[in-house]
Amino acid sequence: MITGQDLKQALRTALETAARGTRGANPLVGACILDEQARVIATGFHQGAGHPHAEVDALRRLGRLDAQAAAKLTMVVTLEPCNHTGRTGPCSQAIAAAGIGHVHYAMSDDTAASGGAEYLRAHGVTVSQAADRASWELNHRWFRAKAQNRPFITVKTAQSLDGRINAPDGSSQWITSDASRVHAHQLRARVDAIVVGTGTVLSDDPRLSARTAAGGLHERQPYRLVLGKRQLPDQLALAHDANWEQLPTHDLQQLLERARELGLHHLLIEGGATIASAFIEADLADELYCYQAPMILGAGTTAVNIPTVTTLSQARRFRLDAAHQEALTRLGPDVLLHLEPLPDPDTRP
Repeated sequence: MITGQDLKQALRTALETAARGTRGANPLVGACILDEQARVIATGFHQGAGHPHAEVDALRRLGRLDAQAAAKLTMVVTLEPCNHTGRTGPCSQAIAAAGIGHVHYAMSDDTAASGGAEYLRAHGVTVSQAADRASWELNHRWFRAKAQNRPFITVKTAQSLDGRINAPDGSSQWITSDASRVHAHQLRARVDAIVVGTGTVLSDDPRLSARTAAGGLHERQPYRLVLGKRQLPDQLALAHDANWEQLPTHDLQQLLERARELGLHHLLIEGGATIASAFIEADLADELYCYQAPMILGAGTTAVNIPTVTTLSQARRFRLDAAHQEALTRLGPDVLLHLEPLPDPDTRP
């Protein structure tokens, strides 16, 4: 018989498995399947938008079982199984169809994908839940983005050791290495849209495409959003197709409203410093990718400037994303820091 302690230990396994996924429009989720002796016989995780969810991944690794054997199994999941058809089908239906007898999950899903637990119960599956702080912290910023009805937001900076994104003469190509830029292009290929300001467009004229190490285009290309009121020239590198627009505003809420209208679920804020700072100041940065080069410029534009911070107690505090394999990574001569805001200690799962 599986005990409460067995379920707690299985949840730890599911959490470790979830960390193999990628943050973004969808949460990090891990699942494991236990036999009658509480032995883990299959695990699964969600690799990212469009890929099988953790529960389906675990079922595929498990393989086919007859109904009698499946009914004796328990699936432990970090998040309530979804009951929603998006790029993939509902996990709740897949679990019920597989004949799993018991599902235990940590965090409820209050988004449009909710209802999995109810569906499973209605189809004869025993369901239990035990809210867990670690499972909440795993996706605390994703929960926040969903509660605020906005996309998940990634802020990216590429800077020198002293936090500069360009030299005094404005030159910035390139502060970071080829390896960092290849990684950054992989990040672009994962998001729904890139956001930059008119200043960045006027000074750098970027294409804002997602390119491979060989110089070709990734299969998935982001939409491009330019924020700001300055007039742009007719000929722009980013205007190589119709998948871009300028929003003549500095209001971040207007930008987020437009993102909702376009069905964008993951935004990458690439700059410049004014826009990146605005998202961090407004507590809208759900994660931060900081590419740091081993050079000191001594002067130039700083990556972040928040004038409202006047004392140390007002500092925006982040931590290395311990649930991600790239929390601290060497990229050629550079160092990549993958950070997330500190979880709110007063929020309870």
